[in-house]
Parts: sequence; C-alpha cells; structure tokens
Amino acid sequence: MSTLESRYVDFEGLRIEYDDRVLTPRPWTAAQSRWAAELIRLAPPGPVLELCAGAGHIGLLAVTLAPRTLVCVDADPTACAYLRRNAFLAELRVDVREGRMDEVLEPDEEFAVIIADPPWVPTDDVTRFPEDPVTAIDGGADGLALARSCLDVIDQHLVVAGSALLQVGPGQADRLADLVATYDELAVIAVRELDRGTLVQIDRVESSAA
Repeated sequence: MSTLESRYVDFEGLRIEYDDRVLTPRPWTAAQSRWAAELIRLAPPGPVLELCAGAGHIGLLAVTLAPRTLVCVDADPTACAYLRRNAFLAELRVDVREGRMDEVLEPDEEFAVIIADPPWVPTDDVTRFPEDPVTAIDGGADGLALARSCLDVIDQHLVVAGSALLQVGPGQADRLADLVATYDELAVIAVRELDRGTLVQIDRVESSAA
C-alpha cells in the first residue's frame, strides 16, 4: 500500500494507520465523531457521508458509536487506501469513493448526516505546519475553498431534517455562517470550539417558499 513506513494511532479504541503523506489523526477531532454520533441517533433514515475523509478516523468512530451505512470521499489515493485498511481493521464495511466530491456522488444520492473536515489553513499559512502534507491542510486563499465545495454537496445531498457537521479553522465560523445563509434550505444550528478548530452544525430545513 505504501513505500513509506506506516504508523498508527489509537483513536478512542480504533487502530488508525497512516503515513507521512496523510494528515496525522488528531485526538481532539474525536469530538467531531462524538457529536456526529449524537446527530446520527436523531437523524432521519439514510446513510452517513464523510467528505475529505483522510484516513477515515472521524467517520469510522462516528458509525462505531452510532451504526449506519457509511460512504467516505477523498481525492487522495493514498488516503483512500488507508481508509479502506482502517475500515477493515474496524470490521466495518465502508463505501470509499476516490475523487473530487462533486464527481463521485450520484445526483440522486441522499444522506441523513454529512461529516466534513476539509483543509482550512489559508494558503499563505501552510508553511507554519511543515509536518503536515500541504494538500491535506491548504484551504485556499481564505481557508474556506474546500468548505465551499462541502456546502454545495450538503445542499445537494442532505435530506430534509438531516444534519451536517463541518469543521473549520479558528475564527472562520462567522464567515462560514455567511456562506450558509446564501442557501435557501440550510441553516446553522450550533457552533462548538475545539482545541484547534471549530465545529458547525448545519441542518436542512423546509423551504419557506414551499
């Protein structure tokens, strides 16, 4: 699978393997898994989608805590290879889609919960994190380029009364809320600060124009 030496972390009971080409799983991101599991337990019927999944730790832990069918998307083939490996180690069957998030989902696919941890470091700041692969952290000029793509997917594929849980960087939640406000049926429901990031719950609501 890899020409580099694989390493692993214990992610709240899950063995998650990766190497230097994949973002190291951060223990504090388990908070996103736990919150996602809460949303899954209350969500309408349907599968869970994880965008920008990386090695898969956040989504895998979420559906371990609250079992549902899981679809994971990542554009990086190395991340997808580790994701498949980590799903196997967790004894979970996961549909792994390798490619751009706007290209690997069918137009009529719907999901009850969508989890996303896109790169959110502004391009000018990526050199501050030399230990991380640039493609795994570069969020474009303002850090929200991939978050915008995630919002488009959420708008197209989240069921009514479904929830999305999106992670952005410190200080980015207000700007993300402005972006969410441009979608007729999406609304920010809650925001929680993490050690290094921010979680934003976004729900699909009934259109007022209906």
